Amino acid sequence: EWMMHGHLQDRVGMALVLEVADRLTMQELAIAEWQAASPVYTRRIRAAMGIEGDGVDAVFKALQLDVGAPHEFLDFRFVLHDRDHGEFWLAHCGALMDVEPMGEQFVHGMCHAIEDPTFDATAGATNPLVQVRPLHRPPRVPEDRAPHCAWRVDVVPTAEAVTPSPLEQRVAASQAAQLRVPSYPDTGDGGMPDLGGAFDPGFVLEDLSTAAQRVTLDEFATQSHLLLRAFLLAGTNRLGADVAAAMLPRLVRGWCGLTAQRLQRAFDLPPTADGVVSLLALHPALAPVAYTGAHVVLEDDRHVRLSLGAGDGDAGTWLSLPERGRLLAEVLQAAVPQVRVHEDGADLLVVVDPQTEAARPAPELAVAHFSTGAGFRFGARPLPGAADRTTV
Repeated sequence: EWMMHGHLQDRVGMALVLEVADRLTMQELAIAEWQAASPVYTRRIRAAMGIEGDGVDAVFKALQLDVGAPHEFLDFRFVLHDRDHGEFWLAHCGALMDVEPMGEQFVHGMCHAIEDPTFDATAGATNPLVQVRPLHRPPRVPEDRAPHCAWRVDVVPTAEAVTPSPLEQRVAASQAAQLRVPSYPDTGDGGMPDLGGAFDPGFVLEDLSTAAQRVTLDEFATQSHLLLRAFLLAGTNRLGADVAAAMLPRLVRGWCGLTAQRLQRAFDLPPTADGVVSLLALHPALAPVAYTGAHVVLEDDRHVRLSLGAGDGDAGTWLSLPERGRLLAEVLQAAVPQVRVHEDGADLLVVVDPQTEAARPAPELAVAHFSTGAGFRFGARPLPGAADRTTV
């Protein structure tokens, strides 16, 4: 769910861009966003999960822990030929399912114009001489072609090295990017402590130890914050500071509201104060605590107290917005329409009263629901089979 949260940011964000700009501007903004954020968080996840080396295997390991590729929704399958050569393909691509109904121009924009430079930027964080090139990709011919796309990945010693984007340094300077990589005590449950061993093409998150899963959760949440910062920086460059600033609360209403709905459904949370405490504790927009400063206390059967920090202050986060209490209310109301949020000193007081009139959903929530990710259920697709889990 936390990988899905990061992935779905652009389903709302790019729709907002299209309200004020044309399709080509939207493509340029998306490229700038992912070029700026993905190398930064790739370096973080490599350090956090013991991913060493600069071969194709290291590139693949980082992709397995990238919110741009949530497991199952973007069903990546890998084959490693040797250190310098490999392939991956998508048995299912939820992103393609979202854009195919929009027409061939949007498919070409995502699968060609956006993917080419952003795949190289992401892989370049591991080795600037890696090239990611298509074997086939959409528009699909025939229209039901599967897998949806296939790519080769090669270390090319004679290639021109990938160069960092102009915005990458600004993302890397953010407080989110500078967070200390977390560590948690080993619980002795026998799972993988990191991805420092041989590459496993069939790796799933359940293979990790509890401690390693907690690390990846913190990093998934951080990846989302870095993507948001990159989106706002790219939006400011192309659309102006005022336009980008106006997008931020609207983006959060739709994007984080959808995540609230997904979490409530996934964990069967009741529309009570207890359920709201769990929802706040589970929502990646409030994690990691080292960044958000989030502290949740159940006061009684109607009231929940929330303390928050400011994240990166005024540099690309919703945590510092003056209207963050109202914004949080709209996010929670997507899942529990009877919630109200009031400022109480420096804290936010969340009130859950079943007798309160249900709030109307934010219009941006309807935008979020255009994505097939809104209704996607994890576990509905088969996990990689035994053949896929054999290290090549």
